[in-house]
Parts: sequence; C-alpha cells; structure tokens
Amino acid sequence: MRALTGGSLLWREIRRQGMPLAGGTICLLLTVAGTLLLPLVVGRGLFDQVLGAKDLRGLGTVLLLTAVIYVVKGVAQFGATYLMAYAGQRAVADLRARLHDHLQRLSVGYLQRRRVGEQVSRITSDLTLIQTALTPGLSDLVQNLALLVGTTAVVFYVRWRLALVAFLVLPLAGLAVEGYGRLIRRYTREAQERVADVAGILHESLSAIRVVKAFTLEEQQRQRFRLSNEQHFNAAMKSVQMMATAFPVVELLMLASMATVVYVGVLDVVSGHLTTGELVAFLSYLGLVSGPVASIGRVYTQMQQGVAAADRAAEILRQSPEAPDLPGAVELSPQQVRGAVGFHGVSFRYEDAEVEALHDIELEVEPGQVVAIVGPSGAGKTTLVSLLPRFFDPTEGRVTLDGRDLRTIRLSSLRRLVAVVPQETVLFRLTIAENIAVGCPGASRRKIEEAARMANAAAFIERLPKGYDTLLGDLGVGLSGGERQRLAIARAMLRDPRVLILDEATSALDAESEALVQEALVRLMQGRTTFIVAHRLSTIARADLIVVMDGGRIVEAGTHEELMRLGGRYARLYRLQAVPA
Repeated sequence: MRALTGGSLLWREIRRQGMPLAGGTICLLLTVAGTLLLPLVVGRGLFDQVLGAKDLRGLGTVLLLTAVIYVVKGVAQFGATYLMAYAGQRAVADLRARLHDHLQRLSVGYLQRRRVGEQVSRITSDLTLIQTALTPGLSDLVQNLALLVGTTAVVFYVRWRLALVAFLVLPLAGLAVEGYGRLIRRYTREAQERVADVAGILHESLSAIRVVKAFTLEEQQRQRFRLSNEQHFNAAMKSVQMMATAFPVVELLMLASMATVVYVGVLDVVSGHLTTGELVAFLSYLGLVSGPVASIGRVYTQMQQGVAAADRAAEILRQSPEAPDLPGAVELSPQQVRGAVGFHGVSFRYEDAEVEALHDIELEVEPGQVVAIVGPSGAGKTTLVSLLPRFFDPTEGRVTLDGRDLRTIRLSSLRRLVAVVPQETVLFRLTIAENIAVGCPGASRRKIEEAARMANAAAFIERLPKGYDTLLGDLGVGLSGGERQRLAIARAMLRDPRVLILDEATSALDAESEALVQEALVRLMQGRTTFIVAHRLSTIARADLIVVMDGGRIVEAGTHEELMRLGGRYARLYRLQAVPA
C-alpha cells in the first residue's frame, strides 16, 4: 500500500464531503455561467445591436437579461460560498478529530519520544493552514478553474486568432506558478517545524513554571523562546517572499499578453475584420482569463502550504497504533480473573536504546499477593510494571495473567482489569465526581461517593462549596498533593481492578497526607494482586514479596525478614534509609 502523503490526505478528506462539495460545485458552475454571459450580452447586445444600430428597442431586453443574470449569479454565489465552506470546515474538523483519536491509539513509547508541544502544534497550527487551503481555497480553485476553462472556450469562439496570441504566455505562467509552489511548500514545512519548536518551549515553560521561577530561569527561557521564535519568523518570511514574488511575475506575464492583444485587436477593428463590440467582449473575456490565472496561482501557493501542513499530519496517521491483540484475543470480566501474574523470560529494549531495560525476568505472583519492587533509579522498576497494562510489550518472553499471555486478552478488556495509581496524579478539567468516574463513566453517584469515602477523600470533597460537582482547574490546580492522590485512589476503587499498580504513590507527600493515603491504599489493596514501586523501603516492609532490581535484572527476591537475614543489597539499602538524618 502506498504511504499516506499530505496531498493524498487532503484529497481523501475532500472526497469525504461528497454531497456539499457536489452542491457547491453546481452553484459555482452557475456563477461562472453568469459571469461568462455578461460580457457577451453587454458587448454584442449593447454595443453592436443598441449603440451600433442606434436602435433603443432592444435596450430593455438587454437590461432585463442583465438583471436576471445578476440575480441568478447572486443566489448561486451564496450557495457556493456556504456549501464549499461547509465542505472545507467539515473536512478540517473531521481530520482534527481523526488525528486526536489516532494519537490516543498510539503507544506510550511513541508519545514519550515526542514533545507535547509538537503534537499540539500539528493539531492546531498545521490544521489552521489546511483550513485556509480548503476554505476558501477549495471554492476559489474550483470557481477559477471553471472560469478559466469556460472563458478560454468563449475567447476561441469569439476570435480564435486573437486567443492564440493571448494564450502564448500561459505555459510560462504555469511554469512560474509550479516552480514557486514547490519552494513555498518547502519553506512552509520548515516554518511549521519551527512553530512546533516554539510550542514545545512554551509548553515546557508553562508546565514547569515553579522550576523556572525557583531556579531563576526566566531569562534563559526568554532567550530560548526568542531564538526559536526568530527562527520561525525567518522560515515564514522565506515562504512569504516566494508568495510575494510569484504574484507580480504572473501578473506581468498576463499584462504582456493583454498589451499584445490590444495592439492586434485595434488593427483588426481599423481594418474591418473585427467590430468594436467584439473587441470589447474579447477584452472583457481576456480580463476574466487573467483573473483566474492569477487567482489559481495564489490558491495553488495556499494549497502548497496546506499540503506541507498535511504532510506533518500524515506523519501521525502513518504511525501504527499500539501493538495489536493476537488473533482470537478474548474479552475477560473481573469475575473471570483470579489475578495470578507471571513474567516468563521477559526482556525489553526501548526503541533506539543500546542496552536492554529488562533482561530475562522470571517472576511468579499469586492472586492477592502484594509485591514490592525496589532498586536504584534506572533499575527497570517502572518499565516492569508498565508491561502489565501493555503500555509496552516484551521484546522477548511473555507476561501472563492467570496463565494467559496478555496479548491473547483484548487490550480494552485487560486495561479494565489493571489500575494504576501514579506518583503524579493527572486530573482533568471536569467535576470531582466526573474525575473519579473517568474509568467508569456509567457509575452512579452513590458508588462514586462510596469510593471517595473508602479513599479518605469524602471529608475534603464535602467541604468544597459545590462538593462533588466542583469543577477542577487544569491538572487539579487548587488541590494538595495528598488530595489529588486520594482522588486517584477513589478512581481505582471505583474501577475495582484485579491487578493494582502503585508507582511511588506516596513518595511526595507530607507525613499527615501519607498516613491518610496509606490507610486508603490498604483498603484498595485488599483482595487484589498489587505491585508497589517504591524508593522508601519503610513503606513496603509488610509486602508478601520484595523484588530487588538492578540493571534491568532481578538480583534478590523474598520477604523483608528473608532479605534482611540474607544481608545483601536490600539489607544495605534498608539500613542506610533507617539511619536518622
């Protein structure tokens, strides 16, 4: 299958709007027909039959026919403008939704390797250029092409020898438009890449504003932004320079054509080979030709900008979604799952990484067991638990749930069985109730409130002016770390998973908040297979199994007492953390 390109993407999106596009095209053709009739009516009707023959009896007919043409043109122009704009706007809106949906289906690994600002830029700034290309560019292109074809036919009908003189320059104009179009497309793509850099730096500055201010990085960030902004400006101006040069070149070529036609046409009138009305009509039509040629050049450059932006959108759509389920993958309900987890010869390497993040992991976890995973930073702890909801798939070996390879369970079903309480809780710009229920959108208010009580969150929620209907700010602004974490626990409570992952869930909390969260976590872990990723070893001493990792390998495994008696790496780390500061 041929790879999706910007041009094919635009064409595909346009074809989806068949009905409004067809209706708009018909209206445009009516508009063009009216435009083509007017010079003929005025030239031959007014100049030759009325003024030339000095017969006023046909004047009323000419004026009435002119008025009818203008009315039909006006109605058709409204229909064309509305329907073509609808087709363009609808195509862009659908493409924006499709890009967002596709991004949601891409793997965690792909999204982690790319800046958030760049992805946002592709759905906002790039789509704006595509929208400009389609609305009103699409309407202008169809209308001017129809007008050009129609006018060309008429001028050859009126005076074919003059038409040949006039159209000698068209191939040159076409070559100029094509050459400038290629340059504009290249420079537009470069400009869009630079605006993505600008968006990335802006996202970094605003999302890390506390760090920026704490380390007095304001001037450094300003310099980075100014440099990136200036690079975008320079790239954009190259595109503008090409566009500004293209129009005068095409207009000069058309002017040369017009001057030649006027000279030859006047000679024909003087010699009696052409009437004054025919010359007026011909020049009027030639004026109609020069307009579409210049407009098509302008629209073509807009289209090239749109195609360059669509190229970047197509890059997203070309990416394969998350690793697919194996053939015959099954749907499992929580009632069908006990929660036994196995890692069998599991190795994993991140894309483009030189060394494996995990190497030959063997681990069996019984249903309901609490497993703590400890080790230094970069040991592979988070990578290991990320295999459970299939954020990644092993490059070797397999991970099983109740003996089933995870890839034989439908991904949507698997992720309903696994819940994650991360270190940094992400809350959406929704009400508190809606945030708790994001994983269970049909949950009743009673179940939401019960989950909040189990998570020790009900007390602070009920103190808020609107309680569960309080709208949260972006990322939960206004709530403390402990409050956000308890909402995350309530979210997991409501989902009722069979496997639970706690990834440094209490590492950033004060003592009072940690006590409330720990109490809620004990309730959450009951009856569930739980994996705890922790640096603070005092929080996991009661785990059924403690797994010590280093360099992507399991180096020790056992209970707290067994590992302390062993006197190995875990015992040394535990004693170091137990020493008072």
